[in-house]
Amino acid sequence: MSGARDRVTDALYGLGWGTVKKLPEPVATALGRTIADTVWKRRGPSVLRLESNLARVVPDAGPERLAALSKAGMRSYMRYWMESFRLPAWSKERVRAGVEIKDIDLLMDGLASGRGVVLALPHMANWDLAGAWLTRGQGVPFTTVAERLKPETLYDRFVAYRESLGMEVLPHTGGSAFGRLARRLRSGGLVCLVADRDLSSSGVEVDFFGDATRMPAGPALLAQQTGALLMPAALWFDDSTVMRGRVYPAIEVPETGTRAEKTSVMTQAMADAFADGIAEHPEDWHMLQRLWLKDLERGPE
Repeated sequence: MSGARDRVTDALYGLGWGTVKKLPEPVATALGRTIADTVWKRRGPSVLRLESNLARVVPDAGPERLAALSKAGMRSYMRYWMESFRLPAWSKERVRAGVEIKDIDLLMDGLASGRGVVLALPHMANWDLAGAWLTRGQGVPFTTVAERLKPETLYDRFVAYRESLGMEVLPHTGGSAFGRLARRLRSGGLVCLVADRDLSSSGVEVDFFGDATRMPAGPALLAQQTGALLMPAALWFDDSTVMRGRVYPAIEVPETGTRAEKTSVMTQAMADAFADGIAEHPEDWHMLQRLWLKDLERGPE
């Protein structure tokens, strides 16, 4: 049964990349909003989980405010998908005009220094568009890591899609990713990692919006091992067709402490930067899974 479900999932994503990119942009935008509102009205597990997560981000929000945020969140999430399906067909000029990043000079100066940069982001707005903006719009290549999805054919689709946008994509599993990322950084390159959710179950425990969760140790460890700069970033949408963003100042490696202690301090600083960006634009944080340790301990929903 799971094999049939996997084939259907793969076919649906293939349909999206094959069909949505051919639609006029206003039509794709309207379609995405309609799908988002329909899903939101059904109040399924993903919507309820998003609302539960947003309740931690905006603790003083009442039921009406949370409902409005989750509705806006589903629209933001579907905008991500509609844009992603269409990105391979966008011109370099459309990509360049579609993003505006505050303090991007911090990133560019870091790369110009030759030290290499680890750019760490949460699941906000459209990280694929931000990547295409760097590669195709700014001529800045980078390496990233992709979660291994099921079915394998779907994972292959995502890798091919991101590689078509100019990214070097490594699998999250397999053991060789860290070494290859370190080599890219030592040569002065850029590594971009979506880092607000630990996929290994062995991440660093951090305080995030007043409660404990885990985030991956990789960004801090790579910075320590290679001398690269670790810079958090945040992305968000507004009412225009332009995605906005911000690069935060580099997180310093502590002068004292063990490697584990330094990693803990740096990962907490990364989490604090993520929290700053998410608190300002909670509707653009696409966290539809359980994240906090208390929620994970409750077992399957």
